[in-house]
Amino acid sequence: MLPAGVRPYTETAPLAAFFLGVSSGFPYAMIGATLTTRLAQDGIDKKSITAFSLAFLVYNLKFLWAWVVDGVRIPVLGRLGQRVSWLLLAGVFVIAAVANLALVNPSSSLLYTAYAAVLVGVAGATFDIVIDAYRIELLKPEQLGVGSGMSQYGWRIGSVAAGALALILAARVGWEIAYLACAAFALPAMITGLVAGEPARHREPKERRGMMEAVRAVYGPFTEFFRRQGAFLVLLFILLHKIGDTLANLTLRLLLDDMGYTNDEIAIYDVGFGFWAYLIGIFVGGILYAQMGMKRSVLLSLVLMAISNASFAALAAAGHSNWGLAAAITFENFASGIGGVVVIAYFSALCDLRFTASQYALISAAASIVGRLLTGTTAGAMVESFGYVNFYLFTTVIAVPGILLFWVMMRTGLVDASVGTAGTVGAGDVRADPEEADAAGIPKAR
Repeated sequence: MLPAGVRPYTETAPLAAFFLGVSSGFPYAMIGATLTTRLAQDGIDKKSITAFSLAFLVYNLKFLWAWVVDGVRIPVLGRLGQRVSWLLLAGVFVIAAVANLALVNPSSSLLYTAYAAVLVGVAGATFDIVIDAYRIELLKPEQLGVGSGMSQYGWRIGSVAAGALALILAARVGWEIAYLACAAFALPAMITGLVAGEPARHREPKERRGMMEAVRAVYGPFTEFFRRQGAFLVLLFILLHKIGDTLANLTLRLLLDDMGYTNDEIAIYDVGFGFWAYLIGIFVGGILYAQMGMKRSVLLSLVLMAISNASFAALAAAGHSNWGLAAAITFENFASGIGGVVVIAYFSALCDLRFTASQYALISAAASIVGRLLTGTTAGAMVESFGYVNFYLFTTVIAVPGILLFWVMMRTGLVDASVGTAGTVGAGDVRADPEEADAAGIPKAR
């Protein structure tokens, strides 16, 4: 008999969220840290390497075509359901894009490598649109915390496993074979869709009968969101909360390369310490979410993630140290694991079930766009001009406005007012305080 705290993780929907996360994480690894290492080893300069992070901007633009995933029915495959059919199509697109990136040579054509990276970004962003919508609609409100945790378990396993596999294979058989092998990480989500089927909470948008109705399908999801009380403050928080974290993480591999860490050392300490710290952080995040409620657990996670950026400054100041690397990666991943549960649960609860794909695409895209722009346009120059230590201290300081804004939103009731039907329809209500929920007999958020 499983303990009561473990049983929710074995339910069908959270398990499905895990396998969706595995596939969601790997395209990020292919054009993130892995590509950074590949370019650095090919002798590409730092400014050019950090500019490649602009490929991630495609993820920040995905809300522009997310309405297609919500409203366009795929011929033939559409009989499997709106979400399942798009999951299969997007999965095939990702596999093809990663295979294309495997075949380019950065040394001979940096421009074609950039095109290939952007194509992986487009494919990965589309895959994310479908995966996020499928996950949110599959989970009940009371499962959003557990489901977000399981999704993050999968995301970390998918991204770390793909990144580590690419590093290990590249050192032995070359980057081409490494990338081709990693393309198989798209399969878990595709298989999950076929096994679990169309989510019961999926709500079809209003049928479109003319040109104006078709136009409303594009902007309707966004106008619904912005009609909510405090919606612009919520969007401002989404834009600000991850600036420091994005800057710190997308430049970490440059720091490690300059400090002389080998591929094997990076793989060992990222997997051996960071990977397990992240899993522990997710577990702790689930406990905090259940015991403290959504609002207080989100605030705590924001503080921890800001402090974690300072650990990279300490690592840069200490110099090459395997134990220093282990400590910095452990703390950063532990804090990120907690945030990965509680912040994503909050963002998931913001969605209206009629527009899940469109609204979550807007939210997740906005969450890192400022950090992506800063990383791609100025991060490399900032590192070169005033050094890694001051750079990572800067990323700590710029995380503070997001923390203060969320605290104000809590005190004024705007966090509760911003929640959509994804957080209220079905068993449980994410707005309920854990103690109040127990007293009222409301299923506690997990």
